[in-house]
Amino acid sequence: MARGWQGVRLEEIEPIPVVEGKLLWRPVRRTLDIEAFGINAYVAPNAGDDVVEEHTEQALGHEEIYLVLTGHATFELDDETLDAPAGTIVFVRDPAVKRHARADEPGTSVLAVGGPRDRAYEPSPWEYWFAAERHRASGDTDAMVAEIASGLERYPDHPAALYYLARAEVLAGRTDDALAHVSRALELRPEWSDHIRQDEELAPLHGLPGWPLAGS
Repeated sequence: MARGWQGVRLEEIEPIPVVEGKLLWRPVRRTLDIEAFGINAYVAPNAGDDVVEEHTEQALGHEEIYLVLTGHATFELDDETLDAPAGTIVFVRDPAVKRHARADEPGTSVLAVGGPRDRAYEPSPWEYWFAAERHRASGDTDAMVAEIASGLERYPDHPAALYYLARAEVLAGRTDDALAHVSRALELRPEWSDHIRQDEELAPLHGLPGWPLAGS
């Protein structure tokens, strides 16, 4: 790496399949070790696939810019729709706006840049469980657990980190740890009970002593 700067082509960043394999995440921020702001790229393999998953930024309070790099996307921003061919910049100022984009062409790619207006940026917790998905593909479930656990060390008692760690622990056969972590996630977010009950990756925990949703 050159002194003080680094260059990389987007296609050189290994994509990680996320969101059930329907979205390819290119972890720009992690690859370049950027700590000042969030920046990542996403690619939709097929027309009709998500290129920005549906979400708000209320939990993190981030403003976001989306730049359509290649292809063609359609954005849904609350109740409005925006046609977004390559070169379109979409600025979402309000973290409460629900945003979602689908690819109109295969291989559509979007660069997302974001951070909070009123405080210093901190890397987002979700990057840990997104990054762990590369170990699912290789079958290294222990590495998957370790990746998410490292995020929990940085963000102790983070409900989503606990939840995704439990899912990985089930895959790794660590049912006692998984029960402890999913129980703690439910203590912090009891409104997740229906979602957790219906999560097929947690199904091996049903009926075990300590399953927090027994009898419900």
